[in-house]
Amino acid sequence: MRKLKLIWDFRGPNGHKTAEHHVIHLKEYIQLEKLDINITGVEVLSEMHSIAFLVVNEADMKPIRDALKPHRGQVYTS
Repeated sequence: MRKLKLIWDFRGPNGHKTAEHHVIHLKEYIQLEKLDINITGVEVLSEMHSIAFLVVNEADMKPIRDALKPHRGQVYTS
C-alpha cells in the first residue's frame, strides 16, 4: 500500500520551533483519534523554512487531510 507524506510548511526565523510545536499537536491528534500512525517529524529545508509532517496510508488520507488541512503532500519513500 502506498504511503503519503502530509506536509505543513513553516517559514521565517521561528519556523523550526513552530514546526516542532506542530508535531506535538499532530501526535495528540493521532492519540485522540486512535490512529495507527507512527511516522511524524520535522525537517529543516533551510534556515528560514522547516516542515512538520506525518505519513499515512493512501486509503486513510482523505479524512485526515480534511481534518488537519496540510499545506501539501507527496508520496512517501522511506
